[in-house]
Amino acid sequence: MTTPIVICDDSSFARKQMARSLPGGWDVEISFAEHGKEAVEAIKAGKADILFLDLNMPVMDGYEVLEAIRKEDLPTMVLVVSGDIQPEAHKKVTSLGALDFIKKPVTTEKITEILTQFGIISEAQPQSESELARFDDQDVALVDLVQEVVNVSMGQAGSQLASLLSTFIHLPVPKVHLTAYKNLQDVLASKDITSLTGVTQGFNGSGIAGEAVLLVNDDSFPHMAKLMQYEDNSQGNNDLEVLMDLSGILTGACLNGIAEQLDLELSYSHPVILGRKQPLAPLLGKHGAEQQILAIEIDYSIPDHKVECDLILILTEDSIPALSERAGYLK
Repeated sequence: MTTPIVICDDSSFARKQMARSLPGGWDVEISFAEHGKEAVEAIKAGKADILFLDLNMPVMDGYEVLEAIRKEDLPTMVLVVSGDIQPEAHKKVTSLGALDFIKKPVTTEKITEILTQFGIISEAQPQSESELARFDDQDVALVDLVQEVVNVSMGQAGSQLASLLSTFIHLPVPKVHLTAYKNLQDVLASKDITSLTGVTQGFNGSGIAGEAVLLVNDDSFPHMAKLMQYEDNSQGNNDLEVLMDLSGILTGACLNGIAEQLDLELSYSHPVILGRKQPLAPLLGKHGAEQQILAIEIDYSIPDHKVECDLILILTEDSIPALSERAGYLK
C-alpha cells in the first residue's frame, strides 16, 4: 500500500535533500510544500499520512502547523526536521504532538532509525538510482542552497546563545541578498533603526572572503546585560563587553557551522567596532559601493526580553564562484 507523504520546507535544497535521504524500497507518494499553509492544505487533501515539517518558514511556520493539526484534529503523523536545535524547540514541538525531532542536516540513517522505531517501516535499504532520479527535476539555485546552509549554522549559533542566556531565541528565515554593496542598507531589517552599535570581523580562506557585521539595537543593551548577568549597566559601561561577547557567540558559531558544512578552512581577523549609537548608513560605509556582493542576513531576536540584533555575512564578488563550487558538492 502506497503511503502519501509531504515534505514541507521553504528551501528547495532542503526538500530535495530530505527526499533523497528517505530509505529505499519504501512505497511512497511524495508531495512538496513550501510553507506551512500548503502543508495543511495537503493534509486536508489526503496527501500526508506522514509530514516531514520544517519550523522556520514564511507564511505559516512549523509551530503554527502543529497547532492547526491539533486544533482541527487533522490525520497525519509529524516528524519535525529543523536546524533549530534549542532544547526548548524540541520540547515545544513534542508537546504539540510531533512524533520526533530530526536535526538538520538530515541523514538516511537517522530517518530510517526513527521510521523503524515508530513501526512505519520494517526494513530499509539505500535508494536505487531510479528512485533517486525521481528528484532530478528539483532544481536548486545557489541562493536557496546558501540559505539552507546558513539556516543550519544559524541554529547552532542560536542554541549556544540560548544556553548561555537560559532563554529561547527566535530564529528567523535567513535572507540572502545578491546586490551591489551600495544597495545593501536598503534591504536590511535594521534599516529604519536610528541608534545602532556595530562590530565587524573579517574572514577568508578556500577562495572565499568577506566580513561578518553584527548590528545591535542600542535599546537592547540593558536587557542583554541583564540576561548575561553583568553588573549594573545604567551608564552603558558594559555595552562594548556585551557587544563583543554577543559577536563572539553568533559570528563564531555561524561561520564555523558554514565552514564545517562546506569543508572550508577559514581564518578570522580581530573584531573591530564600526561605530556606536548611529543609524545604519554610516556603520556600513561606502567601501566597494559598486561591487556585487552576496549578503546573508540573520535577524535574531529575544522578544520576551526586548533584544534585537542583525548578523550580516557579506561575501565579496570574487568569492561567489568558489562558494558556488563548494555548495555544488551538496546537491
